[in-house]
Amino acid sequence: MDLVSGYKGMVGLVFGNENSGSSEDSYIERLLDRISNGALAEDRRNAVTELQSVVAESRAAQLAFGAMGFPILMGVLKEERDDVEMVRGALETIVSALTPIDHGKGPKNEVQPALMNTDLLSRESESISLLLSLLSEEDFYIRYYTLQLLTALVTNSPNRLQEAILTIPRGITRLMDMLMDREVIRNEALLLLTYLTREAEEIQKILVFEGAFEKIFSIIKEEGGSEGGVVVQDCLELLNNLLRNNASNQILLRETMGFDPLISILKLRGSTYSFTQQKILGALETINLLLMGGPEADSAKDVNRLLTNKTVLVQKKVLDHLLMLGVESQWAPVAVRCAALQCIGDLIAGYPKNLDALASKVLGEEPHVEPALNSILRIILRSSSMQEFIAADYVFKCFCEQNSDGQTMLASTLIPQPHSMTHAPLEEDVNMSFGSMLLRGLTLNENDGDLETCCRAASVLSYILQNNIQCKERVLRIELEAPMPSLGAPEPLMHRIVKYLALSSSMKSKDGKSSSTGNLYVQPIILKLLVTWLADCPNAVHCFLDARPHLTYLLELVSNPSATVCIRGLTAVLLGECVLYNKSSESGKDAFTVVDSISRKVGLTAYFLKFDEMQKSFLFSSAKPAQPRKALTRSNAASMAEIEDVEENASSNQTDGHPILISIFDAQFVNLVKKLESDIRENIIEVYSQPKSKVAVVPAELEQKSGENDGDYIKRLRSFVEKQCSEIQDLLGRNASLAEDLARTGGGSISQPEQRASGASERVQVETLRRDLQQASQRLEMLKAEKAKIESEASMYQNLAGKMESDLKSLSDAYNSLEQANYHLEKEVKALKSGGATPSSPDIEAIKAEAREEAQKESEAELNDLLVCLGQEQSKVEKLSARLLELGVDVDTLLEGIGDDTGLHEDSEEDEED
Repeated sequence: MDLVSGYKGMVGLVFGNENSGSSEDSYIERLLDRISNGALAEDRRNAVTELQSVVAESRAAQLAFGAMGFPILMGVLKEERDDVEMVRGALETIVSALTPIDHGKGPKNEVQPALMNTDLLSRESESISLLLSLLSEEDFYIRYYTLQLLTALVTNSPNRLQEAILTIPRGITRLMDMLMDREVIRNEALLLLTYLTREAEEIQKILVFEGAFEKIFSIIKEEGGSEGGVVVQDCLELLNNLLRNNASNQILLRETMGFDPLISILKLRGSTYSFTQQKILGALETINLLLMGGPEADSAKDVNRLLTNKTVLVQKKVLDHLLMLGVESQWAPVAVRCAALQCIGDLIAGYPKNLDALASKVLGEEPHVEPALNSILRIILRSSSMQEFIAADYVFKCFCEQNSDGQTMLASTLIPQPHSMTHAPLEEDVNMSFGSMLLRGLTLNENDGDLETCCRAASVLSYILQNNIQCKERVLRIELEAPMPSLGAPEPLMHRIVKYLALSSSMKSKDGKSSSTGNLYVQPIILKLLVTWLADCPNAVHCFLDARPHLTYLLELVSNPSATVCIRGLTAVLLGECVLYNKSSESGKDAFTVVDSISRKVGLTAYFLKFDEMQKSFLFSSAKPAQPRKALTRSNAASMAEIEDVEENASSNQTDGHPILISIFDAQFVNLVKKLESDIRENIIEVYSQPKSKVAVVPAELEQKSGENDGDYIKRLRSFVEKQCSEIQDLLGRNASLAEDLARTGGGSISQPEQRASGASERVQVETLRRDLQQASQRLEMLKAEKAKIESEASMYQNLAGKMESDLKSLSDAYNSLEQANYHLEKEVKALKSGGATPSSPDIEAIKAEAREEAQKESEAELNDLLVCLGQEQSKVEKLSARLLELGVDVDTLLEGIGDDTGLHEDSEEDEED
């Protein structure tokens, strides 16, 4: 088949088979050869026309063109500017090569020729510069196709084109000039700039410097403002791109153009909303960007900027327009009402003046006027749209956050109405106060088993009570009438809330069928209210435990396998608060009773596991501070209403990730639960490790027996008390060890029952051995200390004995000296006698006898004193020897040196005497 002669403009006739790649390559190559080497201008133009038609309808042709065609056609654009038709055809062909073709068949991972061609063309910055130069051509179609080509490039490869345009001198300026061109060119340039400014801060700043704000609002005005079509929507999208996460651009808009042109878009009345939904949503997103700031809006400078934006917007009466859109215009689309309510929440968050402005706003016309907060509460209680409930609930969250005066003001209106009034028709709530309407919502459908309205009212009440002890105490005193006077006295509001918590497990929908999906968020929201209420409020804990069934129900709910992870976790937190903030000393209501009940009915290990499971759940692991919402584009704005319906249906298949729970369980509540968890763990361990403070049991052993004297009775009591103290200390040690072990292992995986039992037994044995070893070590240390003390005393007495021995030696030496002197005197007397000195002999004998007698007396006295001292020392040595023997010390070895020294001295004395 001759492909060239058979071509008649129909791709099917050219390529009968989509997979015949070689034929396609050959045909594209022939066309490109005709374009580059053709002799006749008309033939070359026809070849470009044929090439454009083929590439626009065949992926294979796009792929073949990308490999060979770009250099040839870019050469045409560069060198043949004078041939307008050739340039037009070349631009249109390249646009076709970059436009994806969807045949609705083929595998998902199939090669995308349009993306590959985009990548090839965008790699060369010279190509982008060449295309931008074509914008200065006079021909309308050349400029139009060039803008389309750049739009296709930025759609498929935004980063590369953004970088290339920034490097080209006056690249942004040329694009801005296109906004002042003819309408079609302007609209195409507007769309291109919208794509270019997404996440490109440098381009955003250059555009604003080039006067983008003035041109945008000029185009909006030309197109009829909010009555305009898709062009206005594109202008608002471009405006939002310039303001998103860009503080300098926001300040420049506020100080140059002001917010009046933006607010004028919201000034609408009548039934035109159904035709301008996308434009209103775009304007509301702009308001939101001015109120929320960027992800790093934490510095003082950014905070001041946001506060200034809020101040200016309120001065421009934007709150009135938002209330009109979100509250009063109930015929407006749900998406518009939700966006307006979210903007109201952002406008008042953390700004006291705006909080007061909303609190003082009244809606409606005389005589039917009511506070704006009442109207927003009515939306919460009545709306059939899940998204609208979430948006209105967000307003109250922002109103009550760090606004104790506002919380007190709302709580002061909580006055119960007569039972007949609470069941009056819904239309009569217009004349009710805020608090009466809220209490009516809490009890509206209890008899029908539909607790949807109660759940929504509970969410609002939780914001009123959050971090406000005065409001908690005030609401604690509210009592509701029984449904029938014969059923008993009024009951506290808290008891009624717990009753609804129990009823919600068997909640029915309005058609009488079981509503398991409703239970997914009804019970968690009521639990959130109770957790918030009991936090740091001992009186609330006391009121909660006044009814014994409350504790019993919580113990059943926390271990209910059919309940969600979130419900079991919040129930565990609620039980923990009954311990943490329990100041009661009444039997059956104190913290020890609650912990004991948890231990017996649930088990501490299983109880602590509920915390870990909840923290790993989607709700708690994904909770983050408020983030800027997803950018609104032309496509998702048009289909927002349909998306809401899909979300409503899809939410029924979710568990803990229900959209309502994701919105209501914000980062602030999640952080509160995490803080409570750590405090609860520590407090339960402490309570579990300590005995009850008062035990009024008197054992029979404490009574005095008949005939038992006081001394024996006191000894027996002392023995009994010592035994009891020992057992109590042992039990306390085991208890503390067990509680700490349970707290540590609470986050671990659940093992088999046999493993848990053996592990517990082994831990008890190890703990017992550890305590015994510790006691033995302490006793050994005591014995070592006592031994060191005795050894010190023995050393002291040894030194004393040495001193006494030295004194005795000195005395012995003196005695020997006297003996020697006496001996010499006797020798002298004998010599004198032998010498014949008879007359004097009586005198000598008398002197000798007298001297001997005196020496003998002195020696005897000194010996007696010495013997007394030695006797005393001997008794001390005997006592020390006995004590050392008890301690296992060898006394003979210790005294061995002393005996040797004494023997040596005695031998020396005997030698001297001899």
